[in-house]
Amino acid sequence: MFTQTLTRRVLRSPLADLLTGPHGVDRYTELVAPTWTTGEARAKIVAVRRQTRRSVTLILEPNRAFAGFRAGQHINLTVEIDGRRRTRPYSPASAEGALHIELTVGRHDGGLVSNYLYEHARPGMVVGLDSVGGDFVLPTRRPRRILFVSGGSGVTPVMSMLRTLRAEGFTGEVAFIHYARAAEEACYRDQLDAMPGVKVLHGYTRVRAGTDLDGRFGSEHLAAAMPDPGDDTAVFVCGPPALVEAVRGHCANVLSESFVPPVFDVPAEASGGSVTFADSGVEVTDDGRPLLEQAEAAGLTPESGCRMGICHSCTRRKTRGAVRNLITGAVSSAEQEDVQICVSAPVGDVDIAL
Repeated sequence: MFTQTLTRRVLRSPLADLLTGPHGVDRYTELVAPTWTTGEARAKIVAVRRQTRRSVTLILEPNRAFAGFRAGQHINLTVEIDGRRRTRPYSPASAEGALHIELTVGRHDGGLVSNYLYEHARPGMVVGLDSVGGDFVLPTRRPRRILFVSGGSGVTPVMSMLRTLRAEGFTGEVAFIHYARAAEEACYRDQLDAMPGVKVLHGYTRVRAGTDLDGRFGSEHLAAAMPDPGDDTAVFVCGPPALVEAVRGHCANVLSESFVPPVFDVPAEASGGSVTFADSGVEVTDDGRPLLEQAEAAGLTPESGCRMGICHSCTRRKTRGAVRNLITGAVSSAEQEDVQICVSAPVGDVDIAL
C-alpha cells in the first residue's frame, strides 16, 4: 500500500510532468493502460448485460480521476464512434459510493450512441466520464416516506436512490411504481421484486399481461402505491414529460427529472440577424431556431449530445453578439463567452467559433 501511494505521488508531481515533456505523465501511462490517467476521468467496462431487447447494462470500473456522483445525478459518458468522440448523459443505477458504476442505456430509434453501445459494448472497452451534474438527488435529511415513480429508462436514477437508501439501512416507508411498454422491456423488474421492505408496482402501457396497474398514473395508482401521502412524503419521478405532469397533478413535494429533449417554439419573427460560424466560413440568416439546428441545416456537423442543455458537449465560444437561452429566456450579450448551442438562439448578429 505504501508503494502504491508513493507511486501515485511521484506521478502527480511537477517533476514528473517536467521530465515527461509537453505531453505530461498521462500521455505515457495511458499507453500501458488507457485508464491510467491522473487528470482525465475514464472507466473500463468490466461486464455487459443485455437484460432486455431495448437496453444494455454496463458495469464500469472508473479510474482514480473520477470523483464520484450523488444518487440521481447523471454522468456524461464519452465513446469514440468512427473516429469521433460522442458524449451522452446517462444516470447510474448503482448506489452512491459503490465500487463500480452501473449504467443501463435504453436503445432509441436513430440513437447513435445508445445503439452503438447495445451492439458493440464489450468488457475491456474504455469510455470517458466527462462530468457529473444534476439536481435530481436525495435530500441530506431523508424523508420518512418516499414514493418513486419512473417510466422507461427513467428507472435508472431512482434505482440509484433506492439502492443508496438500502445501503444506508433506511427504515422508512418506500413505494416504487415503474411504467414500461411491456414486461419484457421493464428494466430491473427482478431486482425490484426481490427487494424486501419496498412496495413495488408495475404498469405496462402496451401489453397488459402481468401488469399491476391498469392505464396511466392517476389517483388510483397513487392510492395503490402509497395511500394518503402527506407532508412527510417525498415523491421522486423520472420519465416522459406526460408522466411527470401527471404525478405533479396528484402529489405535493415532487422532485422530477425528464431526459426527453424539450420542443422549442420558434419565435413568430426571427431576428433576421447574420449568424457567422467563423471557423467554417459559413454565414446564414437567423431563422429563430437553436444555433445547433441552424448549423446542421447549413451542412455543419458540430459535436452534440443530449440536445437539451445537460451534457455541455455542444458548447462553443461566442465571440460577438447576443443569444437567448431557450430554457430560461435569459439574454446574454457578453463577448468571448461559452454557450450551449443546442439551447441558444441568436438575438441579432452573432459570431460563433464553429
